Amino acid sequence: MTLTLGDLVTDISPPFRDATLSLDERVDDLLSRLTREERIGMLHQFAPAVERLGVGAFRTGQEALHGVAWMGPATVFPQAVGLGATWNEALVRRVGEAVGEEIRAMRAADPRVGLNVWAPTVNLLRHPLWGRNEEGYAEDPHLTSAIAVAYTRGLRGDHPVYWRTAPVLKHWLAHNNETDRDTCSSSVRPRVLHEYDLRAFRPAVEAGAVAGVMPSYNLVNGRPNHLSPLLRTQLRTWTDQSLVVCSDAGAPSNLVDSEHYFDTHEEATAAALRAGVDSFTDHGQDSSPIVDRVRGALDKGLVDEETVDGAVRRILRMRFALGEFDPGLDPYAGARAFDTPEHRALAREAAEQAVVLLRNDGLLPLAGGTRIAVAGLLADECKLDWYSGTLLHRSTPLDGLRERFGPENVSYAEGVDRVRLRTAAGWVRVPSSSGSAAVRGAEGALDPALLGGRTDLPPLTAGGDPTEFAMADWGEGLITFRAPDGMYLSVAEDGFVRASADQPGGWVVRETFRLEEHGSGHLLAHVGTGRYLSVAAEGLKVAEEGDVFEVVVTGRGADEVADAAAAADVVVVVAGNDPHINGRETEDRTTLRLPEHQERLWRAARAANPRTVLVLVSSYPYAVTDADAALPALLWTAHGGQAAGTALARVLAGDVSPAGRLPQTWYASDADLPDLLDYDVIGSRQTYLYDDGTPLYPFGHGLSYAAFTYAGLSAVRAAGTVRVSFTVANGGAVEADEVAQVYVRAATSGVPRPLRQLVAHRRVRLAPGAELRLEFEVPVADLGFWDVARGRWTVATGRYTFLVGASSADVRLTAGLLVDGEEPAARDVRRDGLEAADYDEQHGTVIVDRAKESGDAVAVAGDGPGELVFRRCDFGAAGGVTASPEMSATGPASVELRLSDGTLLASYAPATGGPYDYVTADAAVPLSGVHDLHVRLRGPVRLARISFGG
Repeated sequence: MTLTLGDLVTDISPPFRDATLSLDERVDDLLSRLTREERIGMLHQFAPAVERLGVGAFRTGQEALHGVAWMGPATVFPQAVGLGATWNEALVRRVGEAVGEEIRAMRAADPRVGLNVWAPTVNLLRHPLWGRNEEGYAEDPHLTSAIAVAYTRGLRGDHPVYWRTAPVLKHWLAHNNETDRDTCSSSVRPRVLHEYDLRAFRPAVEAGAVAGVMPSYNLVNGRPNHLSPLLRTQLRTWTDQSLVVCSDAGAPSNLVDSEHYFDTHEEATAAALRAGVDSFTDHGQDSSPIVDRVRGALDKGLVDEETVDGAVRRILRMRFALGEFDPGLDPYAGARAFDTPEHRALAREAAEQAVVLLRNDGLLPLAGGTRIAVAGLLADECKLDWYSGTLLHRSTPLDGLRERFGPENVSYAEGVDRVRLRTAAGWVRVPSSSGSAAVRGAEGALDPALLGGRTDLPPLTAGGDPTEFAMADWGEGLITFRAPDGMYLSVAEDGFVRASADQPGGWVVRETFRLEEHGSGHLLAHVGTGRYLSVAAEGLKVAEEGDVFEVVVTGRGADEVADAAAAADVVVVVAGNDPHINGRETEDRTTLRLPEHQERLWRAARAANPRTVLVLVSSYPYAVTDADAALPALLWTAHGGQAAGTALARVLAGDVSPAGRLPQTWYASDADLPDLLDYDVIGSRQTYLYDDGTPLYPFGHGLSYAAFTYAGLSAVRAAGTVRVSFTVANGGAVEADEVAQVYVRAATSGVPRPLRQLVAHRRVRLAPGAELRLEFEVPVADLGFWDVARGRWTVATGRYTFLVGASSADVRLTAGLLVDGEEPAARDVRRDGLEAADYDEQHGTVIVDRAKESGDAVAVAGDGPGELVFRRCDFGAAGGVTASPEMSATGPASVELRLSDGTLLASYAPATGGPYDYVTADAAVPLSGVHDLHVRLRGPVRLARISFGG
């Protein structure tokens, strides 16, 4: 065979490497050159190289929620909920840019750093007990999507062709609980789906800065999210851009192993591919199980080659956009912007803007020279979370206050209890060690590669002189012990207890314990292993049965705090959570209450010195009703990253006027909360949108050292928008930021509507005496709702009230506007029938899967009965109708149609079969005109729809 020069050129430089060709042409060419096995291999998170084509290995997934995570030192910005508290899209975009720059810089030095970024999390903070509250931006879809658009644009970059990084939104969909997270189902009716959950995702996708989404572990309406038909019917209709769907870790296997939705992994993998999942994150770096499943699914005809090619095509388009095949043209290749002065300054600015002043009776700001006692478990901590990078710089509240006010003016009392532990074998002690100072945690207790703990240090022993431990109570029964050298007691994989961790951390936290009363002493349970501490010949270790420990308190933390408070002008008590201990991924909280030990600390401080400030540093809200009533000042900030302490000190000193605003409601007590698993924000009146109670602090709340006034509100209808304008003026004595917030309320509506709904906001900075006219263009569509009678988005004719102010409850100005939209219409049930899930109200029901791949049905929740209410059903002229429900039952069940007064119209007893074996039964219903229809369900029945004829 003779090769021509043209053949050689084509072989050396195939079309997919020709940047002058269109992206489609290049992707098509590369796809055509891949064998079936090579294509299948690209579906796993860790796609191998195709050496014969010069195509490198590729992996999806680089965690970057608030900085580059899991890859070692990087700039650490405030937690995502803290970025949400800034209400500042321009700032968050700059944070996204900085994170993207550091990813590129780290990638240039280490090819393991990925450019497909799994961030941000846009799940709405519907419930404050959710363990992953720290990862979201807000409970409101408008604010969440605005911040998400900003962050993804920063990550993506501005180049029209090449992307700095490829962001993936997490977690699709309706995911707000860690409890049974891979087996529980979120019941989400169409109004909640379209008005709430989808609206957090859609704007970022439409903005063109998102490369894809990641489905969540849970099920929605009885169907695993990795099979969600909404990926096709919603997500991929929002944009012409190719979107990659990356599975969550282990979720593909869950379809069979924990959810039992399919009998075989081949069936499950095929169904996920058909639903739109492109990249499978499963079995770590071992791609062979997924490759075998896809190959088996193809061989059995469960999925076709075209579907596999579609997934590979989307992955390749993302890789092309990241410049992989055009290293000479990629403007982001070889970036070196890492830990720059600009990034350090931005981290401090973000931390400052995230601080929320909850209450202030004039104690703040603190004057120079004030003698300050800093106290509390978080006073000298700069805590990280599971999705943090390793700190390059570290500033605690104590560090920041000493730097700002002078070390001579700042004292410190941690407030932990000091204890000794005694067993029948003697006092527990930490033996001396000549081991290395490098411990788990020094390079980040978060690093998944370092989760085992050290085994090169001697374990604790019983006998000899006692060691005094610092015992910290983090609430919900979780405690940590710290040795005199500052190291936390930790249980390594060999089961022995050592003083070996500089911080609690890891996927399985090995540093937390519980005290369980036992006789005259306590058993010490190790939470990470579920076992108990016992004394062995080689030292303390965990076992199925533990020894009895006597806990001897040698010093009370509350007494230490009281002594420090009495000697100071002002006390700053810093309380909150450790993000690895309570309220984290895999663990929901059980209460809003501040841990009892930390309650004692602020009460002891106040008793000794009424000039006490409580600073809450936490990933979520607390119910601190007593503190709000008793203390002159309270502040909250999320864990603020590397500059948290400096930022807090500057706010306390008045160098910065606080202007953070709460991104979620702070409830007064646990009694105000809905059930954690109740996703019907409308029916159960959740979040600031529907809750008509009195919160401790409302959504959008935050005070200032300045005094702002609002005036001159105008709301005028323009083409497709409402132009809202007003003037904000700073009547205070300091330059400060204000977050102007615009809400809307439908004055009249035939369906439940939000009490107020955020439609616009802006953070502005004004000098003393300055004023600024603000203008907003609010799309008329934002005034609408999902009309279940029509099955589409609708803006109803009526009067709308615009509310402008400093929070959802601090309304300064209102203006009404009449909007011409659509008139309410009765349901034409003869023409359209009734989809069961399109109810107006429900009691005792849940939405379930109508079939494996698509559709919704309604079933009874628990023992029942359940009831659905369909308002204003038009049954037509006289003569009656034939009502034909489509239903299935797995046991004795019934479906009844009734009027509002209880009149029975028809009753059905479906035949027993499988959950997807639907049958239709007919019954004459002597009804005409417009009525509310009540459908009562009893037993294990699924109702899909009701048709009406006659």
